[in-house]
Amino acid sequence: MDLPPSTQSPYTSHTSEDVESMLFDLGLKSIEDLFDIPSSVKLQDPLDIPPSSEHEVKTKLTNLFQKNLPLVEFIGNGYYSHYVPSIVNHLSDRSEFLTSYTQYQPEISQGFLQALFEYQSIIVELTGLEIANSSMYDFATSIGEAALLSNRISPDRAVVLVPDILRPDRLSVLKNYISNSGLKIEFYSTKESNTDMDHLSNVLSNEISLVYVESPNAYGALEESLRELVTISHDSGALVCLGTDPIALSVLERPSSLDIDMVVGDASVLGLSNAYGMGAGLFACRNEYLRKVPGRLVGITKDNHDRRAYTLTLQTREQHIRRERATSNICTNQAWVALRTAIHAAYLGPYGLIDLAKKCIELPLELSTKLNNIEGVISPLNDRHHFREFVVRTTKKSQDISRSLESSGYAVSCINDQDLLICITDTNVSHMDSFIEAFQEAML
Repeated sequence: MDLPPSTQSPYTSHTSEDVESMLFDLGLKSIEDLFDIPSSVKLQDPLDIPPSSEHEVKTKLTNLFQKNLPLVEFIGNGYYSHYVPSIVNHLSDRSEFLTSYTQYQPEISQGFLQALFEYQSIIVELTGLEIANSSMYDFATSIGEAALLSNRISPDRAVVLVPDILRPDRLSVLKNYISNSGLKIEFYSTKESNTDMDHLSNVLSNEISLVYVESPNAYGALEESLRELVTISHDSGALVCLGTDPIALSVLERPSSLDIDMVVGDASVLGLSNAYGMGAGLFACRNEYLRKVPGRLVGITKDNHDRRAYTLTLQTREQHIRRERATSNICTNQAWVALRTAIHAAYLGPYGLIDLAKKCIELPLELSTKLNNIEGVISPLNDRHHFREFVVRTTKKSQDISRSLESSGYAVSCINDQDLLICITDTNVSHMDSFIEAFQEAML
């Protein structure tokens, strides 16, 4: 291709002369004439970002990142760190996986499609539900998609019930997802870190489209009344969605055996280091909702040589590029992260996964018991089974405790003036004893 002397490459910026020439040929006066952007959503003020070279940008970011404190995290609060085996990096960094665009062309994507099919199979095995996609953006968007799916199934019902301790970031995304759907959000109460079943019974009605529950929940507690919750929700005609993750699912009762309709959560607790915002949302549901499922599904078929073949199924490309025809607009999304989840899960195997889950139960029990021996500390606050994290109540202000721990090199989450959320996993367990000593000092 012959290029103008001023560019010499299709990848360099156009000169002002190039732009003027193209606009002239198109019969336009400005680049803005190429786009139809409503004034209500158009940026009015300039970004005011000065141009910088690559070296200048790297220098600025390096200086910025150096301001981060080198703290040992006991934060949790929706973001959990587990050791990621080196095999996950080595395999997922292969060139055929790194460009994780949606695999529209099966003839050149068999390896990646098979890996995603294995991911779906792992989620199906853990949940017991027949259908799993691959995958959603993160935990929060999975909840939003579950709400929209319930609305497609029961369009005459307009209320999504969520627990009053639902994390603010997940609640915010849910609100955004349903903002134009006609759905609204209402809350049911929790008591001592579990669902208040009496209150839930009172607020259930024929207006409820979906009842959402988490186990483990925002306080790390495992829900002890799931079967009863599902029964009374179904009796009212509502669907039930469980929020959880693959590690917890390896030791909890299968959602399918509890008659749960949908399961959502964060699959990236396997395969991805703590990323604070990035994840891979898992989504599984009953077979009867197959044609209403958001996102991508990888299926098995046979080619014209009668060989096993994998392909995206039950969707056309319109699913991804024509919003008015789509059940969702998940596209490239987290294919590479889902791949890492599948590799990590396969590496652990069923027994390794169960061993990891047991640590997530045993370590919080051990740490909370030791913290409870400190004068002025109630740990855990409620007598529940906990997974990774738990709530601690102190006689001193939680903010003061947090600042003292920070000065000793530790980070925790403050829930309110009295309560702290503390998380322990296989990646910070080596700091348990010194963390307890720092907590004792903070209480003096």
